[in-house]
Amino acid sequence: MISDSPQPFRPCVIVPAYDNPLTVRGVVRQARQHCADVIVVDDGSDEPGRAACDALANEGLANVTRRVRNGGKGAAVKTGFDVARQRGFSHALQIDADGQHDLERIPDFLEQARERPDALILGYPIYDASAPKARLVARGITKFWVNLELGSPDVVKDAMVGFRVYPLAAAMGVPVRGNRMDFDVEIAVRMARAGVAVINLPVGVRYLTREEGGTSHFQTFRDNLRLSWMHTRLCVLGLWHWVRTRLRLAR
Repeated sequence: MISDSPQPFRPCVIVPAYDNPLTVRGVVRQARQHCADVIVVDDGSDEPGRAACDALANEGLANVTRRVRNGGKGAAVKTGFDVARQRGFSHALQIDADGQHDLERIPDFLEQARERPDALILGYPIYDASAPKARLVARGITKFWVNLELGSPDVVKDAMVGFRVYPLAAAMGVPVRGNRMDFDVEIAVRMARAGVAVINLPVGVRYLTREEGGTSHFQTFRDNLRLSWMHTRLCVLGLWHWVRTRLRLAR
């Protein structure tokens, strides 16, 4: 007999990592203070980053899965989803390995997910003075497109911050083509369009210096091109859905 009872709330943390040897250990150790199960996905790091992830696995601090080739942040998170589902987790808190986010916010995000297990919990950034002006401008542009794609400025406050809690079944149930920096935006829009409730919570964000281990894998031309193509697809699909709905209503 198949039970209709919902899956118990069992969260894990997913950390996509690519060449973050100076920061990934600190991120994992802080995350473990609030959630014992941490999955690190090494997305084809070079030797220093690979060694840092290996050390976490050897010390039992994280379950480490390695991708042979770098596929992008989105590809790493998708791999993390697969591992999390195989291990029986119901939710995944995604955090970046670069140490930008205020990890003391983890309990609030997990508590909100526990209270609303059906919802996507998205972080929106509270920046300090370290935020580059160019990043703020780029986020404003993405915000414009996301508002257009969802038909409202109130659904998603920020679709780019990689600090969020996914209900795994819902996250893995939407088609997401993006595998790099476009992933965070696309999955947020597609889940919202699929009817998943969205809860927006603030999270502090600071940009680390190079000496602190701060690094950016954003490829200005290629990633902006990917984001532009993604927004084009989402807008066209949204328009097509609107037209089909109106045609059905007119019959």
